[in-house]
Amino acid sequence: MEMVKLWLLLALLIAPKKSAGAEFPPTCNRIECPSFDVIETGDGYEIRRYDSAVWASTAPIQDISLHEATRRGFLQLFDYIQGKNKYNEKIEMTAPVISEVSPSDGPFCASSFVVSFYVPKLNQADPPPAKGLHVQRWKPTYVAVRQFSGFVVDANIGAEAAALDASLVDTKWAAAIAKSRRVEHASIYTVAQYNSPFEFDHRVNEIWFLFDIEDIAQV
Repeated sequence: MEMVKLWLLLALLIAPKKSAGAEFPPTCNRIECPSFDVIETGDGYEIRRYDSAVWASTAPIQDISLHEATRRGFLQLFDYIQGKNKYNEKIEMTAPVISEVSPSDGPFCASSFVVSFYVPKLNQADPPPAKGLHVQRWKPTYVAVRQFSGFVVDANIGAEAAALDASLVDTKWAAAIAKSRRVEHASIYTVAQYNSPFEFDHRVNEIWFLFDIEDIAQV
C-alpha cells in the first residue's frame, strides 16, 4: 500500500499527455505487430481492443529490476526465434516485447516478471514448443495504454504506471480494470517495448492495463 501511495504521488509530477492519440510505433511499419482498434482517446490514456493474439512467454522471473528481468527474458526469447525450439524453426522478429509486472510488497523485495514475444500470424496455429517457454493465447482483449518515449529504466516505470492509473480515475473503464486486477495471478501492469536497445531515435514504449468487459454494450 505504501508503494502504491508513492507511485500516485510521483504520478502527480508527470502531467498526462494531451493529444489526439498515441503515436503509431514506427517499428510496426517494418515488422509485424498485433492488430487493435482504438476505442477511446482520453486525457493521458488510450483504450484499445486487441484482436486474438498468441504470445510465447517465459516462466515468471524473480528480480528487483524490470530492466534486468526483461533482458534475461528476452535472451530466452531471442534464442527461441533463432531456432532453439523443438521444430528448429526460425521465427520473424515482431513487436512489442512485453513484460507483465507483479510488484513486490516492499522496495527491496523481488517482483515477478513474465516476458513475452508476439508470435507472428504465420506461426500462431502451431507455435514451436521450447523448454522454459509457454504459449499464451489471448481472446479479444481490452487494454488501457499510456505511451512514453526514451529508454525504459527502473527509475521511471513505476511513475509512468501510476500516471496511467491516475488518468483513468472517474472514467467508465476504472471499475473494469480494478475487477480484472483482482483475478488470481493477474499482473498489475504490463510494459510494452517496441524498439531494439540499439535504436536511439523514435523510441516508443507503453504501459498497459489489461482488462475484460463483460457487457460489450457499455463500450
